[in-house]
Amino acid sequence: MPDIFGKSALLLSLLLGMSGAHAARPSDTAQAELAKAQGIPRPAVIAHRGASFDAPESTAAAYTVARDLGADYLEMDLQRSKDGVLFALHDNSLLRTTDVATKFPERKDSPANAFTMAELKTLDAGSWFNAAYPERARPSYKGLQILTLDEIIDIAEASPQHTPGLYIETKEPKQFPGLEHDLKNALSKRGWLQPVTTVSGEPGVGQGKGRVILQTFEKSSLELLQKEMPDTPKILLLWVGEGGMAPNSDVSFSDSGEKDKAAYYAKQQPKDKAEFLRWLDFAKAHGAIGTGPSAALAAGGDQSYFDLVQPWMNTATHDKGMLVHVYTIDEPADFKHVMQSGVDGIFTNRASELLKFYQRPAPLTVNQLLEKNGY
Repeated sequence: MPDIFGKSALLLSLLLGMSGAHAARPSDTAQAELAKAQGIPRPAVIAHRGASFDAPESTAAAYTVARDLGADYLEMDLQRSKDGVLFALHDNSLLRTTDVATKFPERKDSPANAFTMAELKTLDAGSWFNAAYPERARPSYKGLQILTLDEIIDIAEASPQHTPGLYIETKEPKQFPGLEHDLKNALSKRGWLQPVTTVSGEPGVGQGKGRVILQTFEKSSLELLQKEMPDTPKILLLWVGEGGMAPNSDVSFSDSGEKDKAAYYAKQQPKDKAEFLRWLDFAKAHGAIGTGPSAALAAGGDQSYFDLVQPWMNTATHDKGMLVHVYTIDEPADFKHVMQSGVDGIFTNRASELLKFYQRPAPLTVNQLLEKNGY
């Protein structure tokens, strides 16, 4: 893994600038130093639910490939089962990504946290991907399981070549009172809240203070995460509307006349600059070392949301001494756009493509890695 700290971070910025991927800015020095102090790679490659373009999200296949590609972080949404086990799943419902309707027809509409971990482990969390994306389907995806936090840590630790960090979201934390405390205990038990240094004294990816990053959309959860894990870097995720920043318009999607939600979101903004700055101030005051804003994508689509990475927004965030990690970007044109706007890292479903963009290509292709790992 190349050194991404100190002078190397500045060199990377210059290289990306020459390739047109990232225009060097005066603030780069300050941001590189901030990232170095937190032990966070910059720019960071955050594998959103693993390599979830190439394999079923949040499964062993997706996380193993993301690790072996060289992603800096394995990203996950954390929930808690009925019997208290922490596991990774994005949706509250099991319907989209499992065969719950077949296995538990009478309970198919129940939230995931209404099931014990043993019950969740009986579900097929891979076959849906084959049906949704036949061009990327693999027989080995059938029967892939929902993973516990411990199992994802096992995956992160299993490669002698590269140990990625963990980027953990407290998902719908109000549904799981005490989730932040449980997470602290789980990470402490596995030794993941203690920085690990190399022989040279420089932390590597997944080894320094930033080996774990905690993220949440919920202000109350940020406060609890700071109380439980004050020394662990945290990100406040940004949204406009319910649960997030007050919008500049109260017109709903159904009343907007827009043909799709991406077009609707693209027109929604925080009600004013002061509202945006209030969220930055809250994040900073409650322990966040950065924000996780959304972006409007060039081609639209269901990952295209509010344009919260405008240059002035990123500058304001940097001026408060915080990093910007944008979600969720998969295309080179969007990589280029958000990097030029000043972000410090990217959540992506396509870690392989983002690593190529950052001139850090993996030695093996996604298909080669899948086959090497038995998929």
